[in-house]
Amino acid sequence: MNPRPPPSPHYSPLCTGHAQWLSLSRRECLNRLALGLGGIALADLLGRDATAATPTAPSLSLPPSLPHFTPKAKRIIYLFQSGGPSQLDLYDYKPLLNQRHGEQLPDSVRGGQRLTGMSGNQSSIPIAGSPFKFSQHGRSGAWFSELLPHTAKIADDLCIIRSMHTESINHGPGVTFMQTGSQIPGRPSFGSWLDYGLGSANANLPSFVVLITKDKKGQPLMSHLWGAGFLPAKHQGVRFRSGADPVLYLNNPAGVSPENRRLALDRLRELHEHQFAGTPDAEISARIANYEMAFNLQTSVPEVTDLKDEPAHVIDTYGPDARKPGSFAANCLLARRLAERGVKFIQLYHQDWDHHGGLPGGIKRECQQTDQPAAALVADLKARGMLDDTLVVWGGEFGRTNYCQGQMTANNFGRDHHPRCFSLWMAGGGMKPGVTYGETEDYGYNIAKDPVHIHDLHATILHLFGVDHERLTYKFQGRRYRLTDVFGKVVKDIVA
Repeated sequence: MNPRPPPSPHYSPLCTGHAQWLSLSRRECLNRLALGLGGIALADLLGRDATAATPTAPSLSLPPSLPHFTPKAKRIIYLFQSGGPSQLDLYDYKPLLNQRHGEQLPDSVRGGQRLTGMSGNQSSIPIAGSPFKFSQHGRSGAWFSELLPHTAKIADDLCIIRSMHTESINHGPGVTFMQTGSQIPGRPSFGSWLDYGLGSANANLPSFVVLITKDKKGQPLMSHLWGAGFLPAKHQGVRFRSGADPVLYLNNPAGVSPENRRLALDRLRELHEHQFAGTPDAEISARIANYEMAFNLQTSVPEVTDLKDEPAHVIDTYGPDARKPGSFAANCLLARRLAERGVKFIQLYHQDWDHHGGLPGGIKRECQQTDQPAAALVADLKARGMLDDTLVVWGGEFGRTNYCQGQMTANNFGRDHHPRCFSLWMAGGGMKPGVTYGETEDYGYNIAKDPVHIHDLHATILHLFGVDHERLTYKFQGRRYRLTDVFGKVVKDIVA
């Protein structure tokens, strides 16, 4: 076998067209590509000149200079309602449906749209009016169902979008699309993109935290929804649980003191540095960063999750469940505390909005759990002067049909999935308050004015953070990816 020729003194590991590139082993290629990012990350973490020991080169995947322009929002609290809340029973008032309750949905309205397997074989698709009363609220005159008395009180703080739409007709792809910008799992989540682009404002807490309402049924929530995808692992969301251990395996084992843990981490860091010197790999840097973050969390997490310093009257505004760890109300209160401490993306998940049957009772139950806490969160942020730069988002992955799925009775019915139009609201963070944007036609089946796609929503939220969605990219497998893929436009009419 011919010996491998020595590398050229002018060789750059980033010049993939150089002839010497083809002569390197796979391990050497990976090592050389990792030198730049790995060296920079390790030097930043350990506060020493890692570049003195390892040569560095500009990385193809480092984010551009951000923000691109002056941001309006500093943090986001996303109240994701998993399962698809019925917009027709909450925000999108359609009296025509009540007038034609029980009649067949006209073919001219349906327009040949495919139906799910759950209602596609029905012999009839009768129109289902809402059994709940609607009324207008605030100076804006926005319509709200009687199921949302607390949200109605903050009507003039909200921007309600009635013209959201998506291609997803099933939960898995739908939730993944809303959370990652793609229907296929594997892409970075929204929170990971923000952390990658803008970084953290608190060294002792993650920049991206996930909270899930405890003991809820419904479609499963997979970890890829807050995963980093092909971004470095340090950008993935950290799930906080209720109970004694909000972050799993965070507390020291019995008999291990903080001082001993610190010494162990210092020795482990030295071993990782030695490994990095021989095999420069960005994942080694990420591992060191994760260990250090875990050590910092041991003191910061108990402090932020302990509500002893919260006045009773503040807790009470979030509702009767606010003192139950893991409830939606408790998570809303915790979200505000995390926002105060600089956490950039706080993702709340609340399940069980998937009402294919028993909708009147099911949606009433979910509103009782979520209406007061969500409204209290907005009001609390506003009272503390935080709403101006904190964006709050409420919504699910798609809407519900205007016709009944299954058997309709005098007091009971269900609604199927409906991607063509659904409602979502946003507050604070640079949004225009007291605005209702977009319209659906009288049957509530199709969008009549100002459609807003999921990519448009993502582009608009990034814009509020001072980020041009077309310029926040990451090169992976030879292509530059972004949250909005190759679509999306900023909805400037709803930005203050």
